[in-house]
Amino acid sequence: MTAPYWVTRVNLVFTNKIMGTFSDDVPPLATLHHVGRTSGRRYRTPIMAFPTRRGFVIALTYGPGVQWLRNLEAGEGRLVRARRVHVLTDPVILPPDEGAALVPRWTRTALRVLHCDDFVELAAAPR
Repeated sequence: MTAPYWVTRVNLVFTNKIMGTFSDDVPPLATLHHVGRTSGRRYRTPIMAFPTRRGFVIALTYGPGVQWLRNLEAGEGRLVRARRVHVLTDPVILPPDEGAALVPRWTRTALRVLHCDDFVELAAAPR
């Protein structure tokens, strides 16, 4: 299940702008930099990213059809977390149990309450 439309609108207009001011500095928050597939426009999206052996795992609270993921599937992106820049490639959608096992317990609990069980893992290399 994905977040309701009104939550999407509130986040886009309000929450993301506030989080974007400190998401580069405060883990597990991070800023995802990606380029639009057709527009070529540059985007900055605040997210929560958790390190894995391969790179990072991100809960897809809006589902696997989000634009930033589609942009990453078409190319690469950058993730700024704790002021470190990582090049992201090769997104892999994970089964719910596998994805949940890669995030901290407090995150799993919150995601369960939100009925979010979609995750993506991205390969990452330091820039």
